Amino acid sequence: MSAATNSTANGAQESATIHVKGLTRRFGETIAVDGLSFDVTGGELFGLVGPDGAGKTTTLRMLAGVLRPSAGDAQLSGISVTHDPEGVKHEIAYMSQRFGLYADMTVLENLHFYADLYSVPKQERPARLERLFHFSNLAPFKDRLAGKLSGGMKQKLGLSCALIHQPKILLLDEPTFGVDPISRRDLWLIVHDMVAQGVTVVVSTSYMDEAERFDRVALLYQGRLLALDTPQALQQALHGEMLVIQVEPARAARDLLRAHPSVRRAALFGDKLHVTVDSAAADGPLLDAALRAGGLTPQEMQAMPPTMEDVFIERMTEVA
Repeated sequence: MSAATNSTANGAQESATIHVKGLTRRFGETIAVDGLSFDVTGGELFGLVGPDGAGKTTTLRMLAGVLRPSAGDAQLSGISVTHDPEGVKHEIAYMSQRFGLYADMTVLENLHFYADLYSVPKQERPARLERLFHFSNLAPFKDRLAGKLSGGMKQKLGLSCALIHQPKILLLDEPTFGVDPISRRDLWLIVHDMVAQGVTVVVSTSYMDEAERFDRVALLYQGRLLALDTPQALQQALHGEMLVIQVEPARAARDLLRAHPSVRRAALFGDKLHVTVDSAAADGPLLDAALRAGGLTPQEMQAMPPTMEDVFIERMTEVA
């Protein structure tokens, strides 16, 4: 690692913090983001997690200084997005869902273009490019036109372009959306590598299975903050125990179990049911008997730890 990289990493760890207070954005009568407040510490991998329409993209656009808040404020490295949005842009890299790659330029030309855009000194570029090529695995494709890359490779190139100036704060809007599993894994390796260097990273995602990757998670729904904690703490705070039941037809089984006095919550997860009860050991036989009495035969029933999707549904039900 170069001295410049060491310096940037240490500086990021010491100063790259985000403070959000009452952040709000309205579009006419629609409130897209409703009074969000949270802090992100330096060197943290922080997740904004929620379904489409939860306010994730709008929040990131405000943090990036691209969209002015209707109310409230956020400070990134001490710079206000309300009072100095242009100043914020010098501290961050923001990768939107449609990052601006140039299809008629090669991988290397795109990287040099962004290096010019961010005024990266010429003498520092070889070391930075070598590092970016190392963890993106794009070196064999450096002379390929960006427009000829696969979706996953475009995302990796976009992320590399965003990182060329070694930002203190990295804002990523659904970087793995629509990406194949291998590229998705590679993208997360890059993100974790940045965090290891002390960069503060805020990522939005609608994939609940990705939530467990974050140091802390903000669960968003309809522009509001449902919960904020570590994934482990959120899972442990879920009341009761979880039974995963495979039974056909699953929808009929869900409706039957929702009426059972031992069931706190029953939700469909693909072809299986996730059922929350007070005690899996005590209530499991009761649910098995209830299903059989209703003409349904469970193929499988086992206790499992709750997923982040279970947590989200529970929290969403509380405010519905």
